[in-house]
Amino acid sequence: MAVVLSMAWAGVTPEQYDAVRDAVGWEELAPAGAQMHVAWFGDAGLHVVDVWESEEAFGAFFAERLAPAIEKAGITGEPETSFSPVHRRFIAPGITGAA
Repeated sequence: MAVVLSMAWAGVTPEQYDAVRDAVGWEELAPAGAQMHVAWFGDAGLHVVDVWESEEAFGAFFAERLAPAIEKAGITGEPETSFSPVHRRFIAPGITGAA
């Protein structure tokens, strides 16, 4: 069953996020089980909403690809995360790729 990952990570900067994105290359080589990713910044730092095939799929991606890049980018602390089952997903016609 697909899950929604909600994440908030205080103190993470756009530059750190971009460094991690570039190092991991998830837009060029999508992680197994990844279905959607949206990121933005607020006063407290990074916010992310993802849709994954399963919580285990995200865990494997985090361990194998994401964690080493996070460490290299100098990101510290722990994010606040939660997983919830997807009830319904809609992607507007014509919306594809990264922006």
